[in-house]
Amino acid sequence: MQFFSEKKIYDFMRMRFAAISLSFILFFGSIYLLWDRGLQYGIDFSGGTLVQLKYENAAPITQIREILENQGTFQNLSVTEFGSNEEVTIRFLGSNDNVSNDIGEHISTLLKDTGKFEVRRADVVGPKVGDELRNKGLMAIAVSLIAILIYIALRFEWRFALAAIISEIHDVVITLGAISLFKIDVNLDTLAAVLTVLGYSLNDTIIIFDRIREGIKTSKKTELAPIINESVSATLSRTVLTSGLTLATVVILYFFGGEMIQGFSLALIVGIIAGTLSSIFVASPTLLWFKFSVLEFRNKEIEKAKRKQDKERNRAMYEKGTV
Repeated sequence: MQFFSEKKIYDFMRMRFAAISLSFILFFGSIYLLWDRGLQYGIDFSGGTLVQLKYENAAPITQIREILENQGTFQNLSVTEFGSNEEVTIRFLGSNDNVSNDIGEHISTLLKDTGKFEVRRADVVGPKVGDELRNKGLMAIAVSLIAILIYIALRFEWRFALAAIISEIHDVVITLGAISLFKIDVNLDTLAAVLTVLGYSLNDTIIIFDRIREGIKTSKKTELAPIINESVSATLSRTVLTSGLTLATVVILYFFGGEMIQGFSLALIVGIIAGTLSSIFVASPTLLWFKFSVLEFRNKEIEKAKRKQDKERNRAMYEKGTV
């Protein structure tokens, strides 16, 4: 299915300065948000408790919140619906010495006058475990970026690799900035969203880079900018279809998937938009700023092809016994 004609060439590189300016604003704005507000770590990373209750009728959230707040032992208390108005999740961060070991039983005792309910889930994460999970999460992102750098450097060329890494960092920082702006709890599901954004953005970037590389080999043009325009235009329908359908799915998840996955969905929405645009307006123009030479690349490819032919010829001669 084609939304855009493959024969029509769109001049994306003419818009690169405006696009990069917008990217700079979003990127450094996100850095400022992360510096000023920081990230709001959830239970997985900071330690704390989550209790999920299922009521026979609609859960009296206001009454539940008032009862627990009056106890004075629940730090950073959060009481929200979970999926339906009969289910509710109770979260509080840190450790509370005044809370009994059986947190489910303790909550049941405190809320016995709010209606008939059952405890569906009671999770407690200690601060030490939370720190360990947070460190491993950061390590996962760092390892992903290093692996991406190595992979693209081996498959393409070092300037392609650096351009891809810059694009990936751009996407991650903007996604984290949105997480900070909307005060989304950073938990394991949020980390999964960030890693998903990394993979999704990389996929888009590699497809465009692969087309650019083929364009360099086959095009008669010697300037990189028109080759990039041709390559991006050729993949534009695929990009719009893939990103559009994925984005539509995530938007549906955001509005109808329940409050528990709204943070995950919102991070993906921002990441998909940022990743799609960065593969066109950040990764590709970066090759221009790295002074990528089309002629130099073609000469290297010719030399590589000659070496390959020489090896094959020598092998054939060896097998025939003429060497």
